[in-house]
Amino acid sequence: MIKIKSNFADMIKLSLVIATYNRADQLMITLRSVAAQKADKAIWECIVVDNNSTDHTRSNIDNFANANSHLNIRYCLEVNQGLSHARNAGIANAKGEIIAFIDDDEHIVPDFIDAYIELFDKYPTAMSAGGKIIAEYPSGRPEWMSKYAEEPIANPMDFGEEIKPFPKGRIPGGGNMAMRKEVFETIGNFDITLGRTGKKLSGGEESDLFERMNAKGMKCYYVPKAV
Repeated sequence: MIKIKSNFADMIKLSLVIATYNRADQLMITLRSVAAQKADKAIWECIVVDNNSTDHTRSNIDNFANANSHLNIRYCLEVNQGLSHARNAGIANAKGEIIAFIDDDEHIVPDFIDAYIELFDKYPTAMSAGGKIIAEYPSGRPEWMSKYAEEPIANPMDFGEEIKPFPKGRIPGGGNMAMRKEVFETIGNFDITLGRTGKKLSGGEESDLFERMNAKGMKCYYVPKAV
């Protein structure tokens, strides 16, 4: 893992972590939505963890960061393959008291970062949170895509328009979740024996983390404006 220094002052409230692997062009869609955030740029950062990509991911990130030098976008290389390794590298590099995670095939609404900061400021007992996930179909929704087929593929989430405890028996989606940094200091990071590794699409690392949080009585909230 390579840690990259930042020129920004240490005023960070939220660190947004994006783990990426061989999605150089798709990642640019995600990063453009990050750059469009309304939140005060002085209080958040974005850490892009390159999980040993073999495409032009590094050059794309460098070019984007240079073109958006007013933002705190940092590159981190994690050579150990696996989503859990990559997310843990993001945690290790994060300066914020809140760490949020999104995937490299998403885009987020302009209020995303503000919504999470507001939630954790307003609810001091909240230790984790998750927001809405809406599936998009750029070429049109396939006729065969019922809501039952969509659930395991896209993991959509919509529990209404009010902040509330996360529904019992559900956990936030891995592509839209946030925790206080002290969660990881208390229960540890993502289990590196679980999660996607290269083209191996296994999972379980998020369920494991939330099970450990639940065992400690850590409260999780739903944030409708973090889409």
